[in-house]
Amino acid sequence: MEKIIPVTEKYERNGWPALPRPDIKPPTGWNLDLITAQERIRSHQLSPDGERITFIKDDGQLSDVFTLPASGGWPGRVSTNRGLVAYWDDEIPQWSPDGEYLAFCIDGHVHISNQRGNGLPEKITDFTSAAGSPRWMPDSNGLIVSVTRHEADQLLLTDKAGAWPRQLTNSADGDHWDAQPNPDGKFVAFTFRPFDDLNRLDICLIDLADGAIRTVYGSPKTRAREPRWSPDGQWIAFICQQAGRDDLWLIRPNGEGLHQLTRLGHDIFQYKWSPDGAQILATVNRAGAFDLALLDPATGSLTDLRRGNGCHFNPNWSPDGQFVSFEYESPVQPPEIYLLELANKTVTQLTFSFIPALAANPMVMPELVSYPSFDGLEIPALLYHPLKPNGAAILYPHGGPSGQSCYEWDLLAQYLVAKGYTFIAPNYRGSTGYGVEFEHANYGDWGLGDTKDCLAGAKYLGSLPGIDPARLAIMGGSYGGYLTNCCLARDPQYLFACGIAKYGDANTFSSWALCRRELRLYTEIFLGHPARNRAAYHESCPIYDVENVQKPLLLLHGLDDDVVPPEASEEWAAALRAHGKTFEYKTYAGEPHGFLRRETMLDVYGRMERFLDWYLLP
Repeated sequence: MEKIIPVTEKYERNGWPALPRPDIKPPTGWNLDLITAQERIRSHQLSPDGERITFIKDDGQLSDVFTLPASGGWPGRVSTNRGLVAYWDDEIPQWSPDGEYLAFCIDGHVHISNQRGNGLPEKITDFTSAAGSPRWMPDSNGLIVSVTRHEADQLLLTDKAGAWPRQLTNSADGDHWDAQPNPDGKFVAFTFRPFDDLNRLDICLIDLADGAIRTVYGSPKTRAREPRWSPDGQWIAFICQQAGRDDLWLIRPNGEGLHQLTRLGHDIFQYKWSPDGAQILATVNRAGAFDLALLDPATGSLTDLRRGNGCHFNPNWSPDGQFVSFEYESPVQPPEIYLLELANKTVTQLTFSFIPALAANPMVMPELVSYPSFDGLEIPALLYHPLKPNGAAILYPHGGPSGQSCYEWDLLAQYLVAKGYTFIAPNYRGSTGYGVEFEHANYGDWGLGDTKDCLAGAKYLGSLPGIDPARLAIMGGSYGGYLTNCCLARDPQYLFACGIAKYGDANTFSSWALCRRELRLYTEIFLGHPARNRAAYHESCPIYDVENVQKPLLLLHGLDDDVVPPEASEEWAAALRAHGKTFEYKTYAGEPHGFLRRETMLDVYGRMERFLDWYLLP
């Protein structure tokens, strides 16, 4: 998109900057070099023969693809120049059904790596400007990829050599996602989002013989996603919100036999059919703990495999059904890949990324709490109690707003808690994981009710023993950065002493106009189109309340951000400057939405630490 308002790498301030505190030292055993050196293991998939695992490692410079023997051993590198990609926005490398090839994306194009011969990745989608989401056909030759055409995401069928593609979808009426061929390769299930109902996701089917497309499941304002075929092709499972939760449903490919499989009172997050179709491996979201469980597809009965204060992700079955692989992380453990033998429940760790000097430090497991908001709605939150409290506290709203603070690995939170800060991560209204009603509670209400939820969190923090109510900060990234801006502009009690907004927004009008298509539609899910819902957009913009800001702000933004455009922080900084407010503002060239490079993280964390120490500590 043309940059009408150029934004360059810069540091600006209005007022005196936050200076290093020579009287404050890092906690014993900790420093910023250490926490930014920790790598992240993620996005794994077990090979069809169960002998190898592919995964991605983020090391602060690259997000490269690796393979690892399932029996354990040294990883082998598949890619060598795959640029950094945010873990929450990346795709899982895909094994071909015969295990000979890996498909994954580099720089916006699908690449293929031969795992039995020349493994140098080769780009196969040069017939288009960009492509992603590769899905193999059962013959290990055909490959379905996603492209953008007619201002919509479409599905194309090519092959591993990059043959001129066959067009599978061509509708300008909506987006076509997550292609899933059936076991005999005659049909493809996918998720369809119609543009005339952005809160609707349908399950559709393509007949590859004649190209006909029909809807298998669809209901107004209801989301259904992740269609997955049973191994015999007789059922399609999918996650659906029809009953008010992310439950698992089943339907026949002809549209018959629709029924709800799970009624757990908790969301199904991910799932996989067993090779014989007799069981389903699933992750269940219980108040931010993502447990690993087995489901009976005939009855819906559930058997827990692993529970606790942590998160299991990307479950996989071995081909004989004897073991499963998964990723696991917790507030005190970084993400690693594990195997679980189902017969004896033995767990084997396959990757070992935890830096010994970091692992030697005490980590804090957060406590699950809740507090009432202004209207009595209970807001769940994770509360970290420091071993040596310093009397100050930080409130950290997550991004999204469709997201959730959960029992995940957050090394910055652990560092700040080690410094003595009490730390709380609230799941304000609009968060996922608590049912559709709670998830939709901020529709048409951005920056209002959810802002008050954060302000209620400040009052809750201030009521805790040993916390000085005058020494509270709010900080967040993306929508969390937006809520930071809202709280400082819309709080007549000035509960927060300062705020840190990482790649946050302040004017949803201009950000809607400047961001890419997918993000415009994302905003419209919540607020509608600005031409038809001008009042909702105006009420969502803290920039109109900038004169009310009384406490200092630190603004941090990447110049390659295509989710919240960097112009958002530029505009907010200009408004703060015009009204004589105290702020610091730093931008980073080459950084997308979410800071990824290690050198950037060192600078970002250093500025955040100085800012918090300067304004919160005596």
